[in-house]
Formats: sequence, structure tokens, C-alpha cells
Amino acid sequence: MSRRYKGGVISATPPTTSVTSAVGVWTLKDQFQARGAGNWPTEWTIDLLVVAGGGAGPLTGFSTAGGGGGGAGGYRSFTGLAITPSTSYTITVGAGGAAGGNIGIDRQGNNGSNSSAFTYTSTGGGGGAGYNGASGGSGGGAAQNGTGGAGTSGEGSAGGNGYSAGSGYAGAGGGGASAVGTNVSSGAGGDGTAGGAGSTWLDGNTYAGGGGGGDGNSGSGSGGAGGSGGGGAGFGNGGSSPVAGTANTGGGGGGGGPSVQGGAGGSGVVILRYSSSLPAASSTTGSPTVTTSGGYRYYKFTASGSITF
Repeated sequence: MSRRYKGGVISATPPTTSVTSAVGVWTLKDQFQARGAGNWPTEWTIDLLVVAGGGAGPLTGFSTAGGGGGGAGGYRSFTGLAITPSTSYTITVGAGGAAGGNIGIDRQGNNGSNSSAFTYTSTGGGGGAGYNGASGGSGGGAAQNGTGGAGTSGEGSAGGNGYSAGSGYAGAGGGGASAVGTNVSSGAGGDGTAGGAGSTWLDGNTYAGGGGGGDGNSGSGSGGAGGSGGGGAGFGNGGSSPVAGTANTGGGGGGGGPSVQGGAGGSGVVILRYSSSLPAASSTTGSPTVTTSGGYRYYKFTASGSITF
């Protein structure tokens, strides 16, 4: 006896469908018709950027030394991540390291805080230092004869190193997403050194630049420039104050100078985008900025919140 299907009712429950779900039993012909009418579930994938808060520059506490620049917040980006419609996802945006840190024998600035989204976490940037820089997403710059802090693999770069001899030490640059902070090349005072460069994401903007090192010269030197992507410039005896990392870039703060407080780290950011042919999110918290450009819908979170598709 043949067991071949010969037509007739497959299911007594009428099928329903939309761009997010299909419920019921469908024949292949019905599926093709629904797809042709634009009424069949489309796989939702997103591109994602997660940047943590940047590290702060230190208050060195020394009479001649400049501080290392703060390291940038960890930078992680992804493409083609599958998501589940009708599901709420938590977004955490890390704060930048607060100014005022002078931690331990290395006199490190405060580290930035982590950012996270869709199970992915980026590490807060390391604080710049009066000796050895702090580790983080990108490492903080060193001063005196110290070593720059280590960056986290896949997130950022190490901070620059100090100089091993001389006096009036300048601070090294903090690490950035795509480049190591600049090393100090002379121990005879001199200018602070530049922070490492950040990386440019799919929205065309650059994030996670390292902070510049502070000037250690008792004369009229200058601080190191902040790395592209929000890094703050370091203190200069010529009259320039240390600059905080730019908010919502993950930039490191500029290094301080002799008894001059370094700049705070810049807060992090989380950005996601997906095809604008798909529906807008059904709900969000945290007041993300929503824009549509180039066939994509962007959600930029500058504060913690959530998104439901």
C-alpha cells in the first residue's frame, strides 16, 4: 500500500505569517508565495560595536615627572550576528575612569569600566601612570622608567614605555585600538608623547584613541597629543591643561604633570545596525539615538539600556 501523500488537509490550524514569524504547517508552494509577497520571516542579523570606557591620566605627585596617558577602552566589532525577534537584549555602556586616581606604588589613574551587549564584553581602558601603566582594553602609558600597561588581545594595544635614564621624565602615550602608545624617547624632561590611534567603525567615525602623555620638563614643553578617536592631550608646562577623553568614544584621558591632575577617561558607546528593510525595534530603553543611512538603521547607545526587536 502506497504511503505517498495524495493531497488534502495537512493541518486543521490555519497558518499565519509575518516578517518576524511563521506559525502553522506550510506547503513549499505556500512558502514561495509568502516570500514573493514579502510576508515571510527574514533572518535578522546585526553589525555591532562595543567600546568600553577609557582610562584616566594620573596625578603623578612628583615635582618633575609627567604622567602617562590613559589607555583607550576596549574596542570590539562584529558583523552578521544573528538575533532573535521578540527578545530583549541588555546594553551596558561603561563609564570613563574618573579623574583623581593615584593608585599604589605606580601612581596609576583609574581604569575605565566595561561595556557589554549581546553577550560580548569590552574591557575598560587602563589608567596612565607615574611608573608602570595599568593594563586594560588598551594599556595606560608609563612614566619615569616604567613599562606601559598591556592591552587585551582583540581589543586594543599596549601603552607606551617610559625612559630608563635622565631626569624630568615625560609621560608616554596610552594605547589605542589600532596602535601602541608612543614611547618616551628622552629622559631629559621634554614633551609628553602621543596616544595610540583608535579604529574607524562602519559608521565612519573613529573610536578608542589613547591619551597623550604629560610633559615632564620644568620649562615650557608641551603635552602629547591624544590619539584619533577621542584621546585627550596631556599636560604641558607651556600652559596647556590635560584634556579628558571625549565622551562616548572610549578615549583615554591626557596624562597629568608635576602635581597636576590628569584628565578623566571618555565614556564608552554601543552601536548596532541592521537593514532598514526590517522593522524598527519594538521598544528601547536608555534613549539611544536612531538614524537611517545607506540602507541601514543605526541604534547608538550612549547610556545603558535595552533593545527589543
